[in-house]
Amino acid sequence: MYILNKENSIANHFLAELREIDIQKDRYRFRRNLERIAELLAYEISKSLYYQNRDIQTPLEKTSVALMHDFPVLVSVLRAGLPFHQGFLNIFDHSDSGFIGAYRKHTDETNFTIEMGYEALPPLEGRTLILADPMLATGQSLIKAIEHIRQIAKPELIIIAAAIGTPEGVQFINDNLTGNYDIYLGSLDRELDENAYILPGLGDAGDLSYGQKHTR
Repeated sequence: MYILNKENSIANHFLAELREIDIQKDRYRFRRNLERIAELLAYEISKSLYYQNRDIQTPLEKTSVALMHDFPVLVSVLRAGLPFHQGFLNIFDHSDSGFIGAYRKHTDETNFTIEMGYEALPPLEGRTLILADPMLATGQSLIKAIEHIRQIAKPELIIIAAAIGTPEGVQFINDNLTGNYDIYLGSLDRELDENAYILPGLGDAGDLSYGQKHTR
C-alpha cells in the first residue's frame, strides 16, 4: 500500500485545503484539490507500470525513450469521483474511461446497503484497471464495484486509488478481495465514526463538490 502523505510534500497543502472547513466553501477549489491529489497519485502509480523502449524522431536525430506499454483503464465511482477521475485523466491522457454508479441505501440512521445504479465500462479483460474513488471509508462500495466488474471481465491488475482512506476500509478490502491488486492513498486517516464517516476526514466529498443532494 502506498500512502502519499507519509512523506512531506506539496500534497499536504492540497489535503489540508480539502479538509479546512472555510476553504471547502469554494466548490471549485475543492474539486481542483481532489484533481491535484489524483494527479500526484497517478504519477506515483505510473512508476509501477510496464514500459518498453521505443525510438522517436527529434528534429536532429532518433533517440530511444522508455514509454508506457499500455495505458491503464480508469474507472470512477459517481458522483464524487468525477473531479478525482479528471486528475487521473490529466496524467493518463490516452486512457479509456468508465464510470459506475454506487450509493448507500440507508435502512435506518446507522445501517445501509450498497446499491449499484449505473455503469459504462470500456473493455477490461487482461488490462490494468485504476478504480478511483476519493473516499475509501468502509470499502463496501469498492468491493461491490469490483465484484460487478469481474462478472463482465477479468482485469490483470486492479489499482484502488483514494484521496483519503481508513484502516477499516483497507482491512475490508484485504479481507474480501482476491487476485492481483494494489492500494494507493493520499492519506490513511484514523478511523470511521458510528455513521461510517471518516475521522478526521473532510465530510461528504460529493456534496462539497456539487452541492447537497436530495435524499429519499
